[in-house]
Amino acid sequence: MLTPRHLLLGLVAIALPAFAADKPKKPERPQPPTRPFDAPEAPKFARLDGKPGVTPPLNANGDFVIGPDYLPAPETKVIEGVPQGVVRQFQIDSKDCKLFNPGIARDVFGTVDPNNPKTLIVETHPIDYKRTITVYVPAQYAAGTEAPFIVTHDGPGMGKPDLSLPRILDNLIAQKRVPAMIAIMISSGGGDAQGHERGREYDTMSGLYAEFIENEVLPLVEKNYSLKLTRDPEGRATMGNSSGGSAALIMAWYHPEWYHRVLTFSGTFVNQQWPFNPETPDGAWGFHNKLIPESPVKPLRIWMAVGDRDNYNPNVMRDGMHDWVEANHRMARVLKTKGYHYQYVYCLNAGHGIGPAKPQLLPQALEWLWQGYPAAK
Repeated sequence: MLTPRHLLLGLVAIALPAFAADKPKKPERPQPPTRPFDAPEAPKFARLDGKPGVTPPLNANGDFVIGPDYLPAPETKVIEGVPQGVVRQFQIDSKDCKLFNPGIARDVFGTVDPNNPKTLIVETHPIDYKRTITVYVPAQYAAGTEAPFIVTHDGPGMGKPDLSLPRILDNLIAQKRVPAMIAIMISSGGGDAQGHERGREYDTMSGLYAEFIENEVLPLVEKNYSLKLTRDPEGRATMGNSSGGSAALIMAWYHPEWYHRVLTFSGTFVNQQWPFNPETPDGAWGFHNKLIPESPVKPLRIWMAVGDRDNYNPNVMRDGMHDWVEANHRMARVLKTKGYHYQYVYCLNAGHGIGPAKPQLLPQALEWLWQGYPAAK
């Protein structure tokens, strides 16, 4: 016998699927196409033998292809007998910051400006946020001495430190392949791209974010953990993935007196700056389009990697400046033409962030990046 309760449950069961069907689905982003390494517009890559684990030579500049299969480097694992550094964390409240206070966020992506196809109209609102700073100190650090360091972007959240970079550094430092460096992993203010705090910090073509780190983050790192960080730009590196990669180069480009070493994975060297700036109208696309070709060579050492299925026009803008592969190819060509020390790795069977290729490449990339800086310092 059907009771009122049974009838009610039946009505709910009927109604829920109908309600769910009415809810609009978020459109899926199409899979980026695979761009062949020997395409006419690609650099003339040196093809490595394709075996998993192979990396480009440490003493070489230029363009290399690896993959399609990958093997994590031995340095990504804990090695018995290797001294392990310590990892600590603290937070910075946006309300205590001089720059980037308050933060910004958006609710919808935005629309193309009808008067300027190179930018978006985005409605934003202010936010408060907390930024986690994760600090790795190697076991070999001698108290009171000035240490070289690397700044990385998109650091982990509070209480969940990512130990992959510290583990690699433990091993490389013990093998004297890199100096005994501090790693400072800084999280963004949140969100992504135009209209969000992360986009404002990472994609803006100016020295502002480097100045925020120099004046507001590094002094707290030194104070909180009784450290001394070198002022020598040869002993300072910056690293990032995606927009964190463009941020790494932006920091060194606008402040070469602070940073000489740059490491990027799937660098967002595309037109993603917001708000629009007429002095740099192409955003980070302007690096290879104008800034590097038309500027004197700066004392930078740059390592880059991108995947053959990396991002391709992932938003409503169709300005011809949103192909991550093309952007990184163009970067490699202009760096070569200008005579920079650079190494560019094209990863087959890899998407944005280069996926399984990263743990194969990162130890070698760090060692290449620190070439010329004495490991004994």
